[in-house]
Amino acid sequence: MIKEILEFNENFVQNKEYEPYITSKYPDKKLAILTCMDTRLTVLLPAALGLKNGDAKIIKNAGGVVNHPYGSVMRSLLVGILELGVEEIMVIGHTDCGVQGMDGQKMLKKLTERGVDQKHIDIVRHAGIDLEKWLGGFDSVETSVKETVDILKNHPLMPEDVRIYGFIIDSVTGKLTEIC
Repeated sequence: MIKEILEFNENFVQNKEYEPYITSKYPDKKLAILTCMDTRLTVLLPAALGLKNGDAKIIKNAGGVVNHPYGSVMRSLLVGILELGVEEIMVIGHTDCGVQGMDGQKMLKKLTERGVDQKHIDIVRHAGIDLEKWLGGFDSVETSVKETVDILKNHPLMPEDVRIYGFIIDSVTGKLTEIC
């Protein structure tokens, strides 16, 4: 698969197919979006929101959540705000999310089945990480979006003038519903 991607990329660059996508590092709409890494949203989400390349900073992870108040998501949002001109944040969950209902204990079992040594799991536990929680999901997409928006709005490093909203997008139709 990687070989095919590299071959495609070589042709893409050689034929200058990148030209329609040229833009700056600054988001034209002064917008950052935190959303899920779900493959259905790769093209659907920007299309459903009318976004083109260069309009927004899009941060994706499993579930579209803030897992740690000083982790990579929060850092990325602050960089967007402080260095790149972001003024608004959209947290966008989606229907039929794979993280909804995910069980941390089952995930740990899958890790050991895939050959991860129990001693490594124990080391992480002894470092104070609640692996079941960290690998677990959420019960409700709506609640997850609300909690994420709340974390962002109440974060001690979040500038007060940044506007933060929560939505759920239908992963089939692209219909956006405001949650908070």
